[in-house]
Amino acid sequence: MFSEASLLPLSALQHLLYCERQCALIHIEQAWVENRYTAEGRLLHDRVDIPRSESRRDIRQAFAVALCSSRLGLVGKADVVEFHRVQTETTSAGSRSWRPFPVEYKRGRPKKRNHDKVQLCAQALCLEEMLSTEVPEGALYYGKIRRRTKVAFDASLRRQTEAAAQRLHALVSGRRTPPAVYSPACDNCSFLESCLPKTLNRRSSVRQYLKEVIDLQ
Repeated sequence: MFSEASLLPLSALQHLLYCERQCALIHIEQAWVENRYTAEGRLLHDRVDIPRSESRRDIRQAFAVALCSSRLGLVGKADVVEFHRVQTETTSAGSRSWRPFPVEYKRGRPKKRNHDKVQLCAQALCLEEMLSTEVPEGALYYGKIRRRTKVAFDASLRRQTEAAAQRLHALVSGRRTPPAVYSPACDNCSFLESCLPKTLNRRSSVRQYLKEVIDLQ
């Protein structure tokens, strides 16, 4: 279990999986650079980031829900948590209860990698710990296509999420920012101009070349 003082932002999981250097710049060095993509994402979140609740038939919606997990060492906020009325079998006649269903808003399109799914799964794990109930699925709403993608929190995704939380704590507690390594993902990163991954990679190559020349003499 993590203490309250050692809790890390749940949103940092996505930064970690996108790029460990970006994650370290934000959460160790406390740096932040905004670009069009981060601004669009912030504006989309601002639309739902007002605590309130709404109800309709068998669904209740809570917005800007505070989340916490002492087990994973995470703290954050869910854009929306829906509570779906479901049938249970606690009695012979059956009864009705409310099942949490987290919904996370994203500006773009569904991604091939699991960054968004891990962040959403972490929200589900927080809800399970906080409410002592099962959260089997949730959804990602993508602004570009204006529709939801349902996500099942299966055993594989849960393991990936827990492993990411462990990596996040190891990175932050180590207080070391990884070196820049260029990848195509860098082109859309808000830190591109300050991180300079292509330039730093070239400098590293020059140092390695000079070392090899000296060693041969």
